Amino acid sequence: MERTEKVELTASCLIYKDDKILLQDRVKNDWKGFTLPGGHIEIGESIVDAIIREMKEETGLTVVNPKLCGVKQFPIKDGKYENGRYLVFLFKTNEFYRDVVSSEEGSMHWIRKEELENVNLVSDFNELLNVMPDDNLSEFQYIVENDVWKIIKR
Repeated sequence: MERTEKVELTASCLIYKDDKILLQDRVKNDWKGFTLPGGHIEIGESIVDAIIREMKEETGLTVVNPKLCGVKQFPIKDGKYENGRYLVFLFKTNEFYRDVVSSEEGSMHWIRKEELENVNLVSDFNELLNVMPDDNLSEFQYIVENDVWKIIKR
């Protein structure tokens, strides 16, 4: 049995203050809508350094003490993990400084949690948001059975 696999490494961060979370209105067609900012981990880069860099690039904020709070994963191609895995390290923080700016990835918005239903969220945002702040959950995984994508939270 092969012990290595093709993996695409990324990270995303829930930045929050009071009753608001910072969301990106993402413009790319592959994942369009309001979502958490994030991006790819560069070869050799630490995961924590990657989330700090990505938050600076996409939000203008310098995040401090980002806490790893979960992992999201799904098959890269054809709904089969044998073809590779897309892995997202999930972080959260309410420690940051500097001013929010938008990037070419999308515009940034502070959204109150009770107003989330009024914005065009990416498809699995609410399920993901349930995992990140819950200390009893740490994994968000897509399993594909008979061409149906199911979310497993553990």
